[in-house]
Amino acid sequence: MTQRVDWWVSLLQAFVVINIVMGGFAYLTLAERKVMGRMQLRYGPNRVGPYGLLQPIADLVKLLHKESFRPAAAIDWLYLLGPFLAAFTALATFSVIPFGPGWEIAGVYVPGQVADLDIALILIFAIGSIGAYGFIVGGWASDSKYALLGAMRTCAQLVSYEVALALSVLGVVIMAGSLSLTEIVAAQADSTWYVLPQIVGFLVFLLAGTAETSRAPFDLPEAEQELVAGYHTEYGGMRFGLYSMAEYINLITLSGLCVTLFLGGWHGIGFTPDWLAPAWFVAKVAVLLYVFIWMRTTLPRLRYDQLMRFGWKVLLPVATLNAVVTAILVVAL
Repeated sequence: MTQRVDWWVSLLQAFVVINIVMGGFAYLTLAERKVMGRMQLRYGPNRVGPYGLLQPIADLVKLLHKESFRPAAAIDWLYLLGPFLAAFTALATFSVIPFGPGWEIAGVYVPGQVADLDIALILIFAIGSIGAYGFIVGGWASDSKYALLGAMRTCAQLVSYEVALALSVLGVVIMAGSLSLTEIVAAQADSTWYVLPQIVGFLVFLLAGTAETSRAPFDLPEAEQELVAGYHTEYGGMRFGLYSMAEYINLITLSGLCVTLFLGGWHGIGFTPDWLAPAWFVAKVAVLLYVFIWMRTTLPRLRYDQLMRFGWKVLLPVATLNAVVTAILVVAL
C-alpha cells in the first residue's frame, strides 16, 4: 500500500533532488576531464582550487559573464525555447527514478523518489521524446547550416535508437509484470538482478542509451570536425550552458534508469540498511558514468551511415528477439 505523502514534503524533496542532480552534473564535467586526462597521460584541471575541485564553479562564472549573442536572422522565441526545453525535460525525467525505499523522519514519511507512478517507465520515454525537440528546434531556429545539419542528425539518430532503447527494456517489464520502477526494483530484491537474465537487453540499453545522449562514439549531432558544434553552434553563454547541462543530466538519468532496471536499484549486495540505500544507488550510477567516460576516451566516432546501419540492422533486431524470447520463456515457465 502506498503511503500518503504531504505536498510540502514532495516540494522540498523535488528542490533537494534537483540541486543534487545539478551538483552531480557540475562535478561530472570535472570527473570526465580528470579521467580522460589520466587515460591520456596528463593531469586534467588542477589549477582552480585544491586538485582542481573549484573548476566547475570557474566554468559557471565564465559562462555567466559571456555575452549572450544571437544570429540576426534567428527566430527569437524558438531560439530561446530550445535550450530551456532541453534542460527542463532532462531535470523532470529524474523525478520518477527511485533512489531508496522511503524513510520515516520525525513522524513524517519521505518517499524514495519524487513521484511514484504506475507508468513511470512510459513517462520517462514520453518526456525524453519531448526533450528531443529542444535540440531540434534550437538547431533549426539558429539560421545556420551547421546547426541545421546537427538538428537533422539529432532527429534521425533519436528516432532510430529510441525504438531499440524501448524494446531493450521490454524484457524487464515482462519479467517484473509492471511499468512501475518501484515495483521493478522490488522484483529484483525478491529474485536476482535483471542484468543476469537480461544481459542482452542490458547491453542493447547501454549502446542505444549512448546514442540517445549523443555520447561518443555516437556523437554525430555535434561532430566538431564536420559541423563546428552541431545544433548549438550559434549558442553562447548560459544558453550553451543549458544545452551542456541537459546532455550531462540526461547521462545521469540514463545511468540511474539502467541501475533501476538491471542492477537492482538501490539494493546492495546482501542486507542493505534503509539509510544506506542512496549510497548504493549513487555508487552504481558512478560506475556506469565511468564506463561512459571510458567509451568516449577509447572509441573513435562512427561514420553516419555506420551509425544508422548499426541502429536499424543490429540493435533493433537483437532487442526485438530478446523481447520475444523473454515473453516465450515467461509464459512457458
